[in-house]
Amino acid sequence: MKPRHIPVRTCAGCREEHSKREMVRVVRTENGAVNVDPTGKLNGRGAYLCPRTECWDRALRTGSLAHALKAAISPAERTALELAGESLAAPG
Repeated sequence: MKPRHIPVRTCAGCREEHSKREMVRVVRTENGAVNVDPTGKLNGRGAYLCPRTECWDRALRTGSLAHALKAAISPAERTALELAGESLAAPG
C-alpha cells in the first residue's frame, strides 16, 4: 500500500514548509476582504502562516502576506490579523 500524501505549504512569514494541517490559512475573498479561514475551505486566494506570533508579525511587517494574497491589507484587516496571530500563540 502506498503511503498517504500529506500536503505541504510554505509559511508566508518564516518561509518554512510544514504540513497543511499545522498551518493557518488566510484568505482574500472574491470581494477583496482579507480574513482568517479556520476551515481552510473558503473560496478565494489563500496564504498560509505558522501558528506563531513571530511569523504573523513578520508577514504583516514585511508585506509578504499582502504579496502572497496579491492584495493590499487595510488597517482594520491588519489589526484583526494581528489579534488572530496573538490569540493563536496564547496558552489555551
